[in-house]
Parts: sequence; structure tokens; C-alpha cells
Amino acid sequence: MKCLVTGGAGFVGSNLVLELKKEGHEVVTPHIDIAEEEVVDEFDAIFHQAAITDPRYAGVETFSKNIRGFTSMVALAKRCGAKLVYASSAGVYGNGTLPMQEDQEKKPFTPYAESKLKMDERAAELFNSMHIVGLRYFNVFGPRENHKGRAASMIYHLREQMVRGERPRIFKFGEQKRDHVYIKDVVRANILALSTSSDVYNVGTGIATSFNDVVKTLNDVLGVNLEAEYIDNPYEEYQGNTQADTIKAREHLKFEAQWNFKDAVKDYHEFLAKSKGDSQKKKTARIEKQN
Repeated sequence: MKCLVTGGAGFVGSNLVLELKKEGHEVVTPHIDIAEEEVVDEFDAIFHQAAITDPRYAGVETFSKNIRGFTSMVALAKRCGAKLVYASSAGVYGNGTLPMQEDQEKKPFTPYAESKLKMDERAAELFNSMHIVGLRYFNVFGPRENHKGRAASMIYHLREQMVRGERPRIFKFGEQKRDHVYIKDVVRANILALSTSSDVYNVGTGIATSFNDVVKTLNDVLGVNLEAEYIDNPYEEYQGNTQADTIKAREHLKFEAQWNFKDAVKDYHEFLAKSKGDSQKKKTARIEKQN
């Protein structure tokens, strides 16, 4: 199978590329701006992971460019008869009721989430005419997300602080809850989407973990005992809690998260420890404290 993966150098995309190649598929990652330039090859499957997520971009630019990229991939899929799987987001739910069901009222409050909702609405118009599946990612974490900087998961940032011997900083008073889903499960959901019916599905674990419990889990995995430092939340609009309703994904996508939170954190920690040189970080932190 010949696959196009947009955002192939990004977090989800890079992990998906590795798995598709491992399964023996031919994978192409475009080195052009898909919102501005046309892709001319033929493909069997398109995984559209590219999007502007960086908050430094203006809202209008984020919305417009994300929609243009999506529209371009829809046109390409139609032209070559490819199956299209695209990344949506739990951000479309805003601070809606938990657990978040695919058909509940949408309350996006960022341009990024608004662009994802627009994609979902456009996809719904196409369900009967092409294979198109939207995956609403919840709070994804795991290997190869570090390039996202500030946008990387709280798991990544808190672990970085704790490896340096610093107290983990979380918003007061750590009672917020998020549905943290491991990247390996997200990759599997993308591949399963090729074999399901056109629709939009949640991709989460169905379990919400509090910020305090995230810190506790990291302490256990790292073998340390660092108390959280509670800080004020500077954001006026903030998605405080997320939790996926997993019934639809389980029944139709045949997807159910296989990684529990602690095992996923442990696996991720081992990956980072090998790739980032934690011993050097600890040494640097000790020197800085001595000075």
C-alpha cells in the first residue's frame, strides 16, 4: 500500500511513518506546503496529520491554513480514490460534559479547535461519497514530541523538571483531569481507521487522570519524591478536564487503548532516558545548585 503522511516529521506523523514502514508499506512524506502547493502522486491511503498548533501564530492564520491543508487532502483523496484519515482534536468539546461523546455540543475556544471542528463538519458531508475518517485525539504523549516545545505534553515537561531535581509545577491545585493517551495507541487507531466506516471517532483511554496523580506516577517511575509546586493558571480560556467516551470507537473503529497510564509513562521515560542523556542533565543540575 502506498501511503501519504502529511506532518510526517511531526509528533504523531513521525511515529505513524515508522509503523507503516515496519508493516511493509511505501510511505511518502511531502516536503511542500500542502496548503499552498498541489501533491500530484497517486496514493492508496492518506494520513493527514499536518496542522498549525503553535499559539504564536495568529488565530486567522491558524484557522485558514489548517482548513486549506485539509481541503487539499480531500481533493487529492477524491482524485486518486484514496482512503483519508485525518487528525481532529478533543479541543472541539471545550469544557463540555464528561465523558465527551462524539455527538455532544461542541464548544471550541481556540482557532486550532475551531479549525478541527470545521474539518469534522466538512467530513460529515462526505461520509457517503468517500472513505474519510476523523480521529479526535485526546491528550497524546510519547516519543518524538519534544520538538513541539511549549506545545509538548505535560508529561514531557513535568518529567524534564523532575529529572533535573526540580519540583514539578502544575496549576492550582492539581485537581484538573486529562485523558492521556499514549502515542502507540494513537498510531494503531490511525491504521484501524482504514478498515472502518466513514465517521469521526474519539481516540482516548476513557480514563481521566488528575494533575496530582500525574505527578505521583512520575515520582513512582523516576524513583523520586518531589512535591508539586502549585502555580496560578494564566489562561482565561482553558480546557480543564478531558475524558473520552470510548463506546463508539470501541464498537465501530475496533479501537481500545492498550496502554495504561503508568505503563505508558514508564515506557516513555525509558525512551527519553536513552535518547536524551538524563545523567548529563542531573550532573548539570547539581553543578548549577552548587554555584
